[in-house]
Amino acid sequence: MAHLEMNNAIMQESYRDAHLELDYRRPSLTVDARPVKLTRKEYELMTLLTRNAGEIVPRDVLLMRVWGYSREIRTRTLDVHIRRLRKKLGVYGEQYIETIFGVGYRFQPFRESRPFHLYGGAMSVVA
Repeated sequence: MAHLEMNNAIMQESYRDAHLELDYRRPSLTVDARPVKLTRKEYELMTLLTRNAGEIVPRDVLLMRVWGYSREIRTRTLDVHIRRLRKKLGVYGEQYIETIFGVGYRFQPFRESRPFHLYGGAMSVVA
């Protein structure tokens, strides 16, 4: 697994893409320029995920870093917080936060969808 919180992500002051901005210096999240209120734990979780965008962050790492829980503690608090974050992210929630079943979660940076073209041009059906 890749090293969490890579140096270039640590040096950044915020995460920003076409729809989301999370300030690492103070607890501030906006979605489509609209402020979103986060609890302290939601902010810590979102920060950890965005600082490791594209990487799978294991459940036990999230539980230890955000809540200080050891691997032996069985809890659903992470899942509840992820569900709340997805709801607060609105239509982008499922796109941004991906569940990796049996492992953990991954924050996926926003990517514009591109139209599908068969054979490099407009789709056509040959009769």
